[in-house]
Amino acid sequence: MILNAKTMLGAIALAGNLLAIGCTNAVEQPETTNPTQTAPTTTAQNATNDPIEQLRSTRQCSGCNLQGANLENLDLSGVDLSNANLMNADLDEANLSNANLSSANLVNADLEKANLSNANLSGANLNNADLDEANLTGANLQNATFLNADLEDAILTNANVTGADFQGADLEGAVGLNR
Repeated sequence: MILNAKTMLGAIALAGNLLAIGCTNAVEQPETTNPTQTAPTTTAQNATNDPIEQLRSTRQCSGCNLQGANLENLDLSGVDLSNANLMNADLDEANLSNANLSSANLVNADLEKANLSNANLSGANLNNADLDEANLTGANLQNATFLNADLEDAILTNANVTGADFQGADLEGAVGLNR
């Protein structure tokens, strides 16, 4: 059977339309519902269940539990991590410039070579934290604690250290701190 050109073009156009809309059957199948199925989880719902996803999508995670989280090399500039638990977190070489870390728990956190310029760390607990070569230029460190922290070669130029406790901290090579 030989098809004429008009019929052939119509068949090609129909096939193209079916592929474009993702149909595999020309007949639509009715949607069946299962009363035990739950609605698919949205990105917003995932963000509330996973603090790292919440931080990435909303750039806010005030009071979040990020204990032991791997946030190494991430751009977290301007994020809100106030009152967050970042104990034992890996923030090595992270960009936390202009971040709000007020009253955050950063005990034993790895902040080596992190950029904390102009960050708010007021009231934060950085005891035993590794801030080796960290940039704290212009940071608000008011009433923060750095007991036994490693601040070797850290830059503290123009940082507000009013009431900060550096007892037992390693400040060898640190610049900008009036001792």
